[in-house]
Amino acid sequence: MKDYIVRATAANAQIRAFAATTRELTETARAHHDSSPIATAAVGRLMTAGAMMGSMMKNDTDVLTLQIRGNGPIQGLTVTADSRGNVKGYAINPNVMLPPKNGKLDVGGAVGIGVLSVIKDMGLKEPYVGQCELKTGEIAEDLTYYFATSEQVPSSVGLGVLMNKDNTVRCAGGFIIQVMPFIEDEVLDRLEANISKVHSVTEMLKDGHTPEEMLEKVLEGFELTITDTMPTQFTCNCSKERIEKAIVSLGKNEIQSMIDDGKTIEVSCHFCNTQYHFEIEELEDIITRSK
Repeated sequence: MKDYIVRATAANAQIRAFAATTRELTETARAHHDSSPIATAAVGRLMTAGAMMGSMMKNDTDVLTLQIRGNGPIQGLTVTADSRGNVKGYAINPNVMLPPKNGKLDVGGAVGIGVLSVIKDMGLKEPYVGQCELKTGEIAEDLTYYFATSEQVPSSVGLGVLMNKDNTVRCAGGFIIQVMPFIEDEVLDRLEANISKVHSVTEMLKDGHTPEEMLEKVLEGFELTITDTMPTQFTCNCSKERIEKAIVSLGKNEIQSMIDDGKTIEVSCHFCNTQYHFEIEELEDIITRSK
């Protein structure tokens, strides 16, 4: 199944919903960094959320960044996404290993206590930045808390990543359910009852549920209207030209110091782990062109 996002409404637009399947993009991120199962699960959950939240933005040039900084051994996670389903992400420590907790990957233990930041660059003078404390480090619960406190949008976020025994990704995906301010009490009560019955996104994914079927289960008893579907994929826009601009920003003195060392420098992209090499002659040319 190709990765894709479903956008929907229910109960006469009193509820808006998003769901996604993201196995391929999560596996791509895992392969780029050869990450551990815990790191893969953490990055996969945050990228799934980022893809769905990116699809909420209106303009092609809008960019969403999700950052988690915690005191756990994974140290932090960063994900960026746009409105077209392109997403990328990485863990600061992709090799973290912890024993299972209650038979499951201990993502909360790997992330620890810290802060979740949501940065939306919508072409304005300053980007929107919202923050909240991490409540569990399990990511879905933290995003649920973020939506309620920072955006005042009551939401339910469910995310899951299931690994194979060879440490590849078996399945990944999730959902975001949000209620509108004009929601009727009986609709809200039924929705809360439905959500309380959903014990595990991972179980739904393991059973082969599509994004549409996940929404049907969570929104059982409501008239569900699928408004849109769109592909989502891991996409990194790094290039040697972009890396060169970053080197230029270091300043002439720093670049000259690299030249004086007499060694080829190597720069790796955080997101896709692609390595770019700059020979001494290239560094000298950068200084010449910047004069």
